[in-house]
Amino acid sequence: MPNRSGSDLISAAKGRIPEIGAAEAKAMAKPVYLDVREPNEWNLGRVPGAVFIPRGTLETTVEQRIPREANVVVYCASGNRSALAADTMREMGYEHVSSLRGGFRAWVDAGGEVEG
Repeated sequence: MPNRSGSDLISAAKGRIPEIGAAEAKAMAKPVYLDVREPNEWNLGRVPGAVFIPRGTLETTVEQRIPREANVVVYCASGNRSALAADTMREMGYEHVSSLRGGFRAWVDAGGEVEG
């Protein structure tokens, strides 16, 4: 197996999943926002009503918290962890999952609401 960097893995994941911008995410009808950041990041602010599942526990937790048929927008700080998480969810059978391009920073920059 060839050596691949973290950047390689992120690029490959982004090629397999849809990435959407903050404006598109805000315009969606009833999405489930999934925050995959760490607890200290979550505590600094988040998308209102977001489900919190840190990236490290996604595979063992998501099925109990988010139905497979849900329209899910995954986000992290900048859009890399969320791409990996969305790709994992795709592999788990979630068909309506996307990653927020630019992450929470892009959400805030676009004037998205923040709670916490």
